Amino acid sequence: MNSQEYIEVSMKITPFSEENAEILMAELDEVPFESFSVEEPYLKGYIPKDSYNAQVLKLALSGMETDFDVEFGATLIPPTNWNALWEEQFTPIVVDGKCTIKATFHKGLKKTRFNITIDPKMAFGTGHHQTTFMMCRALLENEAAIKGKTVMDMGCGTAILAILAAKMGAAHTYGIDIDAVAAVSAFDNARLNKVSRHVETYCGDASLLQMGKYDVLLANINRNILIEDIPTYSRSLKKDGLLFVSGFYVEDMPMISGVAAQAGLEYVSHDSMDNWCCVKYVKKQF
Repeated sequence: MNSQEYIEVSMKITPFSEENAEILMAELDEVPFESFSVEEPYLKGYIPKDSYNAQVLKLALSGMETDFDVEFGATLIPPTNWNALWEEQFTPIVVDGKCTIKATFHKGLKKTRFNITIDPKMAFGTGHHQTTFMMCRALLENEAAIKGKTVMDMGCGTAILAILAAKMGAAHTYGIDIDAVAAVSAFDNARLNKVSRHVETYCGDASLLQMGKYDVLLANINRNILIEDIPTYSRSLKKDGLLFVSGFYVEDMPMISGVAAQAGLEYVSHDSMDNWCCVKYVKKQF
């Protein structure tokens, strides 16, 4: 049992929207929050007591250039058995009957073709979002484009997508996340799923993509970061390489596709779920 004391920081967003909450999470990447939860009108961040500095957070919030306001307050959470909370909150997910994503404590589940086990280490949040589901579905629907290829999972989080690509037969997969805790967790999960020989994880941003060229790039990140980084994604793709992006709403797709087109990427298809969107592009210009 983890007896670490945590601080819960409640950040009130005005006006509130899930998109604004996503933007705020991205803006706070320098603050060592371990996880977040969204409870309208708040974004709640969880950080170890010893890592919390109200002045640092205040400076980070005051330096943001956003179209919404944020007020925050902090509360000490007493020592908690986070694993027990995870067990209550993390339910298995099955994608199109082909891929099961579960935690280490889920036993006796029916096997699917691809089975991914995640060792939850953070206080809150499962990663089981509509966008994760659609990105997994996109991989499953493009198996021929994955097998034997080089795949990059940008903003990898727990590395669900990188692990699935490796299990689908990718020659090598990479994961990059700006959060150091996530990058370590991603590697640990790759090892747990016995694909660590085929998965490399790094802590950093899109500038690390210059390490190589990729056949497939996956980016399940918020809209603003995608708009900023899609040109970098395109430069890192091989000719006829595929880009799959999610983390934004259906109404944002024209904006994303406009940026992609300027970067030499052609729209192929898209998927949607509860107004969230996942789009496939191909790199034709080189």
